[in-house]
Amino acid sequence: MGITSAFRAYRSYRQTSNELNRLSNRELADLGISRADIPAVARQASR
Repeated sequence: MGITSAFRAYRSYRQTSNELNRLSNRELADLGISRADIPAVARQASR
């Protein structure tokens, strides 16, 4: 993985993580995600 693609993946991870962290617990539950799942979901989304 080159530096450019690694940076893009990191930016995607941070964006997804930030967006999910802005949601309420109720909204996360509606999506089937708990707060503890956010890092894993964001990692999967950045691939």
